[in-house]
Amino acid sequence: MIQSYAPGRAELLGNHTDYNDGLVLAIAVDRGVTLTGTVRSDDALFIAAPEMGDAYEGSLAALAPEGEKTWANYLLGVVAQFQKRGLAVGGVDLRIESDLPPGAGLSSSAALETSTAFFLAHAFGHDALTLLERAKIGQAAEHQYVGVKCGLLDQIASIFSKAGQTTVIDCRSFEVRNAPLAPGVSFVIANSGVKHALVAGEYNERREACEEAARTLGLKALRDIDPETLEKRAGELSPSALKRARHVVGEIDRVARGTAFLEAGDMAAFGRLMFASHESSIVNFENSCPELDALVAAAKRVEGCHGARLSGGGFGGATINLVAAGREEALIQALEAAVPGTKCLVTKAADGARIL
Repeated sequence: MIQSYAPGRAELLGNHTDYNDGLVLAIAVDRGVTLTGTVRSDDALFIAAPEMGDAYEGSLAALAPEGEKTWANYLLGVVAQFQKRGLAVGGVDLRIESDLPPGAGLSSSAALETSTAFFLAHAFGHDALTLLERAKIGQAAEHQYVGVKCGLLDQIASIFSKAGQTTVIDCRSFEVRNAPLAPGVSFVIANSGVKHALVAGEYNERREACEEAARTLGLKALRDIDPETLEKRAGELSPSALKRARHVVGEIDRVARGTAFLEAGDMAAFGRLMFASHESSIVNFENSCPELDALVAAAKRVEGCHGARLSGGGFGGATINLVAAGREEALIQALEAAVPGTKCLVTKAADGARIL
């Protein structure tokens, strides 16, 4: 019997910076996806998802994206990536268990891919597979079997994170390092339950505007300009491209400054950057919504809440809140009153993926 585990992740700073070669600051949360299973003597694949009341049955010989049980593609895509890389795998019986709440923006999909990569590497003698390669396998699985062109942030955060620390990810070099979290703080994830339409189109528009800004300014990516220089060259950009660039360039700067505040143990200063990040999401990137704005405004009024911002892509979903230990319940009451239907959970920075 083999068990693998991979946590979900929460983004603290670095909103929409990953595809701009930028910096991201994240944590792994203390909830995740556990795979329990055994190796078979044939090439059959059996995956049970008891929480969904469903199961998948197939084989390595007939491996292909699943049209009906699409949840299985997160695992099947990882199997396919092992094969593509010449890493031999055999049949398995697997059971999926997760305590990640759905729709809370904690990247349950990346956790499932990562847990699968760790299970297969251990079960079939590929323990030497690097952690970065495991992250890339999860990303490629999502691109090719799920059809989502995700970055590497989610998988890297799920793999490289450490308990009590943040994970700083350079999305150009894929260099990863950890920065400390001062003791005496918690994180509250507030899931608004709101999903707005046209998200894919909105996301694409913003990505294209960032690429337009970099192209117009003669840059490889928006990573290659600082906020002061951007303002000096603002007249070269269209109004839309300028606003999007201001957000991304500002976010990359906030990650750099935020990392220094973490290393100095200044959580209040770090929290102010989280509030500034959300304000930029409202004004510049326009990827917030009234419900998320109400949650952040409510958090700002709670004594002991250092910072709050939208988490992930935006356009609905969740906020992440940095709060002093002991003030979690007061914050949760304020958030749930501000936006009826909001569901909150308290989490902490946890260790990354592993074999149990």
